[in-house]
Amino acid sequence: MISIKGLFTPIILLLSFSIQSQIKDCNCCSDNHKAFDFWLGSWTVTNVDGSKAGTNTITKDQDNCILQENWISASAGYTGTSINFYNLKTAQWEQLWIDNSGNHLKLKGNRVGNKMILSSNEFKGVNGKLHVNRITWTINDDGTVRQLWEVLEGDKVVSTAFNGLYSPRK
Repeated sequence: MISIKGLFTPIILLLSFSIQSQIKDCNCCSDNHKAFDFWLGSWTVTNVDGSKAGTNTITKDQDNCILQENWISASAGYTGTSINFYNLKTAQWEQLWIDNSGNHLKLKGNRVGNKMILSSNEFKGVNGKLHVNRITWTINDDGTVRQLWEVLEGDKVVSTAFNGLYSPRK
């Protein structure tokens, strides 16, 4: 006959192992890792004038450790992909964008309130001055997301590369 006390120890060990296993199974489930989750989904993207800019699908992959973007432009033949992840070592979000024309863009930053703000390192513009790409994704109350890509010279916005509104695809 097995005593209740004899069953209690294996049950506690099993529960402890199960909880530890669940924690280890989700290395990227912290609030910081979830900070960009508002961008997840399938989107129709429009320009400021209401014309279609393209479609975008954002998924979470690699056991919730990365957001992968797959962009298809309304302009035939242009596509791109980005990998986005929270870097525990730098405590920042990072993005690597690569498109089918061979261009790439590296960004880093963090969420501030209802905005994810990522910026590039400085680069020399055609005018010889130093510039920074800054892309801001803003969560809107109606479930849409605004993506604004600005080029800065110091603190001054010198151009807008993209201003798109993401609406959930139906």
